Amino acid sequence: MFLANRALCRVGRANSTRRLSTRASAILSSLDLATTEEIAGVYDGQWRGSGDIFSTVCPTTGETLARVRSASPKELHDTIARAREAYTFFRYIPAPRRGEILRQIREALAAKRNELGALVSLEMGKIRTEGEGEVQEFIDICDYGVGLSRMMNGNVVASERPGHSILEVPNPLGVVAVLSAFNFPIAVYGWNLALSLAAGNATIWKPSPTTPLCSIAVTKIVARVLKNNEIPGAVAGLVIGDKNVGAALAESRDIELVSFTGSEKVGRVVGKTVMSRFGKTILELGGNNASIVMADADLSLAVHSVFFGAVGTAGQRCTSTRRLYLHRNIASEFLERLQKLYADVKPGDPLVQGTLLGPLHSSAALQTYNNTIKHLRLIDAEILIGGYRYTEAPLDAGNFVQPTIAIPKSVNPEEQIWSTETFAPILNIAIFDDLDEVIGWNNAVPQGLSSSLWTRDIRNLGKWIGPGGSDTGIVNVNVGTSGAEIGAAFGGNKSTGWGRESGGDAWKQYVRWSACTINFSEHAPLAQGVHFIQAADSM
Repeated sequence: MFLANRALCRVGRANSTRRLSTRASAILSSLDLATTEEIAGVYDGQWRGSGDIFSTVCPTTGETLARVRSASPKELHDTIARAREAYTFFRYIPAPRRGEILRQIREALAAKRNELGALVSLEMGKIRTEGEGEVQEFIDICDYGVGLSRMMNGNVVASERPGHSILEVPNPLGVVAVLSAFNFPIAVYGWNLALSLAAGNATIWKPSPTTPLCSIAVTKIVARVLKNNEIPGAVAGLVIGDKNVGAALAESRDIELVSFTGSEKVGRVVGKTVMSRFGKTILELGGNNASIVMADADLSLAVHSVFFGAVGTAGQRCTSTRRLYLHRNIASEFLERLQKLYADVKPGDPLVQGTLLGPLHSSAALQTYNNTIKHLRLIDAEILIGGYRYTEAPLDAGNFVQPTIAIPKSVNPEEQIWSTETFAPILNIAIFDDLDEVIGWNNAVPQGLSSSLWTRDIRNLGKWIGPGGSDTGIVNVNVGTSGAEIGAAFGGNKSTGWGRESGGDAWKQYVRWSACTINFSEHAPLAQGVHFIQAADSM
């Protein structure tokens, strides 16, 4: 099943041997990734890496896919220096020309869409259609950036002083560090790179150390486009490394903006570190997302959307549905339909078309799932379905778990089971009677990324999106919590970090703004009618 056609490649060094399945070898080879030697994980115009070796493991089969050489402290220092040097060149490239480079990156990514999607499935574990969809996000944001490169407009502000005009002018910001997470190993970088590049910045990408191959494959594609346009490779640099590399990037005064995607715990540290040197941050942290189903909802739509929201990507999206609030009048029918979908879903190789449930990404994620199930049993929650790891072959070789539906006895949103994000396919359910009551439950948790209301009553819609409604950054109606488009800004409120990426006005974070007052008159009056003239001056 998973290791069909198990012709194996032997990969040897003086003291190590690696065996790679043809399943994995074919995908790596299609993206110019070495299958018989260690892979360099640092790029700033040239490929190298002499730091620690990182092994990347397939979450489906448990096989080691590659050994990647990370950045040494000196290589990290040099990469930052080269990024600054590249920025001083790139900022003078006209924005429409930068847009043309983005267009070429878009074309290069589209030519490898299927191969990159397969690599996401292989290394991260999400199913094939989601892997390809993630690459499509990068392609789409490049399209957005191409148009944006001709539309990054400032403002002309009317001045109260005669013969004066005020301009609000955007200019390139500097160097942007992108610290991305394992669950979207390509798209999050794409959101940042497209806007950063359009704005005229240099970017350093520090991906999750558990998905280095995705970042290396993408960087190779981008680097070729930059080289063809005689642009320094350090405009889109890469450093593979552990948390110490991330910390060094956050601390560096040579980096104007740090965009971090990850946990609330680490995000709090990143935010404090960058703010201590008065740098800028974009934080996209935890998402403890809720769907609310009213009595008048179209259940056929809602059930399938909740199913995808909770089970898609094995519950490892920032926007995955973690909490489900059902109106008492439809709760029984809804749960019956939802449990049927859960019972019918079959785990399998995410590379096989038609698979809907792939593995968790890592053994750490597996432990998180087990700990949460243990806690649910400890608090005497009713587990309707799921709650166990798949242990039969060949699933036992990977990190496969049963999607779980649970009904905790308490609906207190301050309790751990409700207030803590669990990055796994576990859906907790509570029953409500009143919309105001459930909006309170929705808003009571620390996180504020995504939320969804299912209703056909326009009065419910108005309340939900209004000042007393959901306090999340994404507030949907008759759309699930998961699956955002690139045209609107993506991000959340409260402990989710208040950051915004992708569309909307997100680009304005990647530039520095100047208010420029221009006097083209023969006088120099002060604003607010202030007079500051010595008597002798008036003679």
